[in-house]
Amino acid sequence: MENLSLRPPGARVIAGLLILTATAEAMLIYLGRTYGATAQERLAPIPGDDIVAKPEVMTNHAITIDAPPESVWPWLAQMGWHRAGWYTARGVDRLLFPANWASADRLIPELQDITIGSFVPDGPPETKCGFIVAELDPGRALVLHSTSHLPESWRTKYHAALDWSWSFNLTPLDQGRRTRFLFRSRWMTRPWWFTLFGWFIVVPADLVMSRDMLHGVKERAERAILPRRSG
Repeated sequence: MENLSLRPPGARVIAGLLILTATAEAMLIYLGRTYGATAQERLAPIPGDDIVAKPEVMTNHAITIDAPPESVWPWLAQMGWHRAGWYTARGVDRLLFPANWASADRLIPELQDITIGSFVPDGPPETKCGFIVAELDPGRALVLHSTSHLPESWRTKYHAALDWSWSFNLTPLDQGRRTRFLFRSRWMTRPWWFTLFGWFIVVPADLVMSRDMLHGVKERAERAILPRRSG
């Protein structure tokens, strides 16, 4: 067996850095798939699971909101690019998506009339990037579906594909006084290198974006009902 003490110090340092990097990446992937969600929530079936039946990647994120589901729902109904946004941090948006508007801090009545089949944009009109409302149970569940989140050049030149469902679920707690907010992503991707990109880049990044969305919805919904509670 090789005597590790005889290796040059530089080799030991590099090996240590590689182990540290691999450990950090594994933790980011784990949190990017599970942040806030319990083991029971991650295993439970929810609306929209049948859209992408055999995903390469599935993520679950959840938070408890001190507001009833009917007070949380309007914030979900108005989501979308150049609608109310996705309630992510403005600094992150400026860095990663500079064309995004700031997420809304108020409810917008004219954006509340979504129905099954409604298009929810996630990019400029010329990109045709966005979601179709696949399932809708007002106050309970909103399921979005997309096959358009790839540049056309990737689809034609590299034969890449992305089939993505995004399900938002509201469960009443404490006789409806509070809400458990859970959202789940399920992705089917091809080819193999795009799947690896999803695991090692998109999933860790999803930790930042999803955490922001959870807290963004929570803060807005709780702030909106403060006047009623204080009154």
